Amino acid sequence: MNKYDVLGVVGEGAYGVVLKCKNKDTNEVVAIKKFKESEEDEVVRKTTLREVKILRIMRHENIVQLKEAFRRRGKLYLVFEFVEKSMLDILEANPNGVDTETVRASRENQACIASSKVDFGCAHLHCFTMAVPGEDLAEARAIEYCHRHDVIHRDIKPENLLINPADNALRLCDFGFARTMSADTPLTASRSEC
Repeated sequence: MNKYDVLGVVGEGAYGVVLKCKNKDTNEVVAIKKFKESEEDEVVRKTTLREVKILRIMRHENIVQLKEAFRRRGKLYLVFEFVEKSMLDILEANPNGVDTETVRASRENQACIASSKVDFGCAHLHCFTMAVPGEDLAEARAIEYCHRHDVIHRDIKPENLLINPADNALRLCDFGFARTMSADTPLTASRSEC
């Protein structure tokens, strides 16, 4: 952490806290996930190693990029590109819903998704993506990319969908609960509704 200045706390999760930081050498703003427990904690160690392994193979414009991983004083840190807002922020800022044009644009993209045969594995995807036009397609692309690489995210929710306000680019983040699938992994189905 010596090369970073902490600018603030972005959020907290089950295993750690996410900090907004600035690289002292480059002035680049990044997000650093600092794990709460030491690396001697077996659950944290396994979760972190699994997340790092998955993120190292996930190179897609709609998936948050892992820049580096390091240990300091028995704690594990993951450094990511920083993205300003989450879908949850946008939904909370619009408690009465979004404007008609945004919904119309989103519905057009849903039709595009339906016709493109993208296997995004989530029937209620549109519930999270109507706040930003075009982002349901980006989310489907991110999930389809994960599935092509045998990765199941398992924690898609508004706070794990990041939106860059400058260009409305969506990034799927937080692969802590993600799992890789192999050809012999049994598949089960559960019904999920909005």
